[in-house]
Amino acid sequence: MLNWIWLCFVVVAVLVAGFTGRLEAMNNGAMAAAKDAVMVIALPLMGIWAVWLGVMRLAEQSGLVQLLARALRPIMRRLFPDVPPDHPAMGAMVLNMAANMIGIGNAATPLGLRAMAHLERLNPNPGVASNAMCTFLAISTASIQLVPTSAISILAVKGSTSAHAIWPTAFLASLCATAAGITAAKVLQRLPIFRIPPAGIAPTTATDRPAPAAAEQLVEAETVQPAALRPWGKVIIGLFITVFVIFLVMLAFRDAVAGWLEPHGFVIPAAPKLLVGKPPVLRVLFSMATLAIPFMLSFFPLYAALRGVRVYEQFVEGAKEAFGTAQRVIPYLVAMLVSIAMLREAGVFDMLQAWLGPLFKSLHFPADLLPMVLIRPMSGSATTGIFVELVQRFGPDSLIARTAATIYGSTETTFYVIAIYFGSVAVRQTRHAIAAGLAADITAVIASVFLCRLFFPA
Repeated sequence: MLNWIWLCFVVVAVLVAGFTGRLEAMNNGAMAAAKDAVMVIALPLMGIWAVWLGVMRLAEQSGLVQLLARALRPIMRRLFPDVPPDHPAMGAMVLNMAANMIGIGNAATPLGLRAMAHLERLNPNPGVASNAMCTFLAISTASIQLVPTSAISILAVKGSTSAHAIWPTAFLASLCATAAGITAAKVLQRLPIFRIPPAGIAPTTATDRPAPAAAEQLVEAETVQPAALRPWGKVIIGLFITVFVIFLVMLAFRDAVAGWLEPHGFVIPAAPKLLVGKPPVLRVLFSMATLAIPFMLSFFPLYAALRGVRVYEQFVEGAKEAFGTAQRVIPYLVAMLVSIAMLREAGVFDMLQAWLGPLFKSLHFPADLLPMVLIRPMSGSATTGIFVELVQRFGPDSLIARTAATIYGSTETTFYVIAIYFGSVAVRQTRHAIAAGLAADITAVIASVFLCRLFFPA
């Protein structure tokens, strides 16, 4: 499917640009996108990937990933019946989902890449997306957002009096999107057009690799047996977690803590501006999001060290994967971003807005949101720009701005995610992954409009 979509993007862009006299703009946009894909996106991300892949390596070698997967085994077995319950892929997917839920996308992407690498090793048909891959991508595209940090931050910066008000709408919209994405993935995988060959039969295309060994052998190869956590190690872990709980209380309830400790000579740092005046539940959630990265960066190495893992060496081993991942991803990223830039510069999105605007208006869908809805599956930076412009034009507390923020917080750049995730494992036949991801995006948009009209009546 991705082959035909990409071809349509390029051909339509060239034809439209030719008829509208925007060929030069399209050429410049395509070359700029190719440069940005490597210099602005892939290379800077490689450093971030190195950090989180190193941390993920520590979590695997210490057995922490397996513990997390075991704890969520009942849910994960239903979602991914083809993945062995104790396989590291389960833990990697759990960590990716958790990172997405609390809004730390910098951690979610490399964890997702790690999960895809494990899923590809279990894939009996390399180069063809497995059912587990498609379901995982649908969940990643429509991940439940406990804290839509970016959307709320933009509203707050632009002067909203209640930026946090979109929290329930974004949460519920992303919940609907996740349900729709999982349902679409499970239904579409049964259709004849999306069926995969029986296990062990390699794909027919000449560029695909031969099928790997049986999944059971891979599970055995991935098994790690770190040293048992000794009683004094459990004490250290307990103290460490206690310290972060104290940090959480200090951050979420700064005024109460300061009133108790400052008379005794303690100096409590000022609370972040985003937390001032927020309800207790939101203060706790935002504080958890703030502390999530420092906790993961310190807890995983500490836990691994206490279980006998040589943390520096294993971290470096994991970080090395970032370079190979970036090398595999860059061609897919360039292809996708160039085709999207060609469409944009050719004026295709402007034409779609003009044509579809009256239809959406008749459906009581705000036409001003149409450009953002059209561009969201394709470009995160462009969507951010459109979102900021809407907030500036209509005001941060307007219905349009809050609906846009809800859409922004409950949807994902589907084509970018597909290019990154599938490109990292050289999957060329994406089967129903795009359809499931777009189903999640469409559901999120519809739910966002409905919920915002319900929560924020004019």
